[in-house]
Amino acid sequence: MIYMIFKRPTMRYPAYHKQQTRQRIVRAAARRFRSRGTEGATIGNLMHDLRLTHGGFYRHFGSKEELFTEAFRESLEELSEKMLSALEHATKGGELKALINRYLSIEHSEDVAGGCPVAAMATEAARRPPKIRAALLQILQKHMPKVAQFIPGASEEQRERKARVLFSGMAGTLNMARVIVDEDQRRRLLEDARKFYLEALQK
Repeated sequence: MIYMIFKRPTMRYPAYHKQQTRQRIVRAAARRFRSRGTEGATIGNLMHDLRLTHGGFYRHFGSKEELFTEAFRESLEELSEKMLSALEHATKGGELKALINRYLSIEHSEDVAGGCPVAAMATEAARRPPKIRAALLQILQKHMPKVAQFIPGASEEQRERKARVLFSGMAGTLNMARVIVDEDQRRRLLEDARKFYLEALQK
């Protein structure tokens, strides 16, 4: 008697499916890392909530550090889109004010999961290995010209130096605002900071 063994064909997903899955993981991680930190957002829970296997994570990323870097990049892209959308109704010459007002808004201070990754993740980023910190810094540097173009200065280099200081300062202010429980005090801090940075950069 001859037995025929039929092997079930292996299901192969197209390349774009893998890319879509990777992007889903990055976007979900970007929100979780900002809201909970990396310690509070485990890979197992993240993959479970996305209805993906824990082992499947390593088909997309070599490590959690790689995911952290990609999540940081994704978060910064989201922030950039939100900040630049603030310019849609800005008057000519009022772009910098619009950007500062949008960043240091009460809405942004309350949206930790969808907000600035520097404000939410900088402390953890500082603890990463040098190679990861260098990658994060490179990501940040690529975004500085987007802000620098609206800052007064004698040269592009001077405008970018000011942009780095502005961005770092505003991220710190946003972090401080999130610590404050009383909403009136939080609003006053954000308002004072908006006035301070705008006046400092227009001198």
